[in-house]
Amino acid sequence: MSPGRSTVWRLAAGLAAVVLITLTYTKWLHVSNPAILSATYLMVVLVVAATSRLWVAVVTSFAAVLSFNFFFLPPVGTFTIADPQNWVVLFAFLAVSLVASNLSAVARARTQEAVGRRDELARLFDLSRDVLMMTQSREAIATLARSIARRFDIAFVAIALPRESGWDISEAGLRTIVLDEGQLTAAFAAAQTSLEFDAYARTYAGHRTMTIGADTIRLVPLRAATRPVGLLAAAGRPLEPGTLDALAGVVALAIERARFLEERKSAELTRQSEELKTALLASLGHDLRTPLTAIRVAASNVKASWLSPEARNEQSDLIVAEVERLTRLFQNILDMARIDAGAVATESRWAHPSEIIAAARDQVEHALRNHRLMVHVDRDVPVRLDPRLTAAALAHLLENAAHYSPAGTAIDVAAEIVDEGLSIRVRDHGPGIAAADLPHLFERFYRGAETKGRVSGTGMGLSIARGLLAVEHGRIWAENCPDGGATFTILVQAKTREPEAAASPVA
Repeated sequence: MSPGRSTVWRLAAGLAAVVLITLTYTKWLHVSNPAILSATYLMVVLVVAATSRLWVAVVTSFAAVLSFNFFFLPPVGTFTIADPQNWVVLFAFLAVSLVASNLSAVARARTQEAVGRRDELARLFDLSRDVLMMTQSREAIATLARSIARRFDIAFVAIALPRESGWDISEAGLRTIVLDEGQLTAAFAAAQTSLEFDAYARTYAGHRTMTIGADTIRLVPLRAATRPVGLLAAAGRPLEPGTLDALAGVVALAIERARFLEERKSAELTRQSEELKTALLASLGHDLRTPLTAIRVAASNVKASWLSPEARNEQSDLIVAEVERLTRLFQNILDMARIDAGAVATESRWAHPSEIIAAARDQVEHALRNHRLMVHVDRDVPVRLDPRLTAAALAHLLENAAHYSPAGTAIDVAAEIVDEGLSIRVRDHGPGIAAADLPHLFERFYRGAETKGRVSGTGMGLSIARGLLAVEHGRIWAENCPDGGATFTILVQAKTREPEAAASPVA
């Protein structure tokens, strides 16, 4: 029920009570004692005053006075009062009812004000909690505007921040209002000229109003310490100036926090970039020096006249192997750059799991020369995915298994169709993964402390595999085997079809 309709119902109830008392005392009880009559009417007025507005209590008071005069004060049936003492009784009753009504209305207004302040304080507390929970600095201002509109039930809220070429405005609420940037600039300039505090209104100077059509928008400066950083615009539900100023203070703190988070993020990205550059240069310096040295020595040996044909072929094979190693290294760098730039595209088509495994094996054939590859495919039915990305990721796992397994040991590859898609497991028979290395295994350039001195590498392979699988919404994880070695599993979302349906070619 709306407040206006509720007030009308209370007025009607008060007048009905006056009528009911008058009928009861005149028709049935025949009471004529002025003290009893005035006390009864006064009780009705007090009840109305305690539950409704002042003007409703005043109207009820006059209705009670008129009924008291007309029906009970002689001469009965007229508004004329014969006995002067009855005038005293009538005016005393009227004065008491009006004073009581006013006191009751004031007490109720103070109560409502206290409840309103408590609610505003609770809203400010909830908004402060929302600010502390904001972690995405890029969307923080827009999220903050939506939180203000929701917490304070405001029809229109806008946070306007000055920029070199205009204003950056984040709006929220049920209504859409186009703010006048000229008035925003004037209000912001005025906020920069002075800083005064009104102790009575509990606000700082700079509050303004903007009229756009039929809408009146209140503008409040956002101050970080004493420096204005923007403007808060609000329209709809009226808020006290002190509440608006406190709200603007919370918004200003949120803006500063968002800027701090952005700066911290930039600093963290800069630090990570420097660390990655250092790690990349160190890895390249190590992994380039070894193959280049081997190529230079082998090329010199090939020119020697004393070499036998068999030895010359061995030196040629060494040169080819080291060139393949360099090619693989630079391909890893290009893949990592594409992943960072988001330039890896997917192209889904039908392929058999055995074809994917064969493609991955061909890519790292040089690394698998000293290992037996044991392949097991549970159901070699066509699956729809990106075989190029999946094979590339699998190739990194095979190369990793070859590097960390003793020569002559087998590498087991098992492919299986599961509910989520295609699962491929690669198991080696090496020393396994140290517990301290498991959480960082797929970080770029990460290499365990125990393997740095034993196995050469850049630490890019597993990171690239994770990035390639992420492009096609796949996952990768690692775990140690109870009987030794480690297992790497990739899971790629894929559709399957049975062999009968594979007769017709599908692109």
